[in-house]
Amino acid sequence: MADQVLEGSQPVDLSKHPSGIVPTLQNIVSTVNLDCKLDLKAIALQARNAEYNPKRFAAVIMRIRDPKTTALIFASGKMVCTGAKSEQQSKLAARKDFKIQNIVASCDVKFPIRLEGLAYSHGAFSSVSGNPRPHLVVLMQYEPELFPGLIYRMKQPKIVLLIFVSGKIVLTGAKVRDETYTAFENIYPVLTEFRKNQQWYDVLVHLVY
Repeated sequence: MADQVLEGSQPVDLSKHPSGIVPTLQNIVSTVNLDCKLDLKAIALQARNAEYNPKRFAAVIMRIRDPKTTALIFASGKMVCTGAKSEQQSKLAARKDFKIQNIVASCDVKFPIRLEGLAYSHGAFSSVSGNPRPHLVVLMQYEPELFPGLIYRMKQPKIVLLIFVSGKIVLTGAKVRDETYTAFENIYPVLTEFRKNQQWYDVLVHLVY
């Protein structure tokens, strides 16, 4: 058990998650192509938990109870399933060969992060107010007057991370869950370098709120 720790009540395999933190899958978006044209009006009339208002949206919105997901059904025969918390749930909702398009996950590193320092330390690859080299490739974007989080575009794996000063992280863009795990383990050592002093952070939060 030396290579495992507990996160909440679940054991964590440290050989796969050296940080001891496992991002939680929040939403899986998958697509299905039924290879046939569909009569959306007929589907909406006969199916339960379905709504169809072509003036507002050109698809039937079907809310599936188990697993709790939502399917968008288009007349072309294409379908988008969203809301699943696992690949198995997404497959069960689609009930046909499906392709995962995006996995959204989140986690909390449990310490505040100095986003300004993180952005400027990678200045050659950042879009920051006052960046002297704006022509270089953008890997990160931090403009707190527009959005409170730092947007980090990782090249390998190709994942976008939203990093917040509180230590909350959102990861999106993965096609398989291991890409999410790899991206987080790649960024975690960087985040620890820019760990904010907790005492000063608590004082600032108290002053703001």
